[in-house]
Amino acid sequence: MELTPGLAAEKETVVTEALTARHLGSGRVAVLATPAMIMLMEQTAMAAVEPCLAPGQQTVGTRVDVQHLCATPQGMTVRIRAELREVDGRRLVYHVEAFDAKDKIGEGTHERAIISLDRFEQKARAKLEG
Repeated sequence: MELTPGLAAEKETVVTEALTARHLGSGRVAVLATPAMIMLMEQTAMAAVEPCLAPGQQTVGTRVDVQHLCATPQGMTVRIRAELREVDGRRLVYHVEAFDAKDKIGEGTHERAIISLDRFEQKARAKLEG
């Protein structure tokens, strides 16, 4: 597969206690936490392009600009969609959306960068040494 705009992925997940604002500390209610929604968007964006990456390559998140539009209670299923909109060298730009059974609950833009996993980990470890 070629890394081109239009690649997309969708994932569904049930809002468990571990994904709630109360559990993650981003609020005190048993609804899908904004950080959890963003994590699900990132995971879905990764899945959209992973089959196109060379061995030893991964993507890492570099920017998130999303709105959390409405609450989804614990126990409800959410569906996340990520579509690759732009490829600029190593920079990937996605349109991301989230839905529950009733509403669009989130949308926005997410950017990721293609990295060499070995080189990336070496640079991260070097921070501990210096």
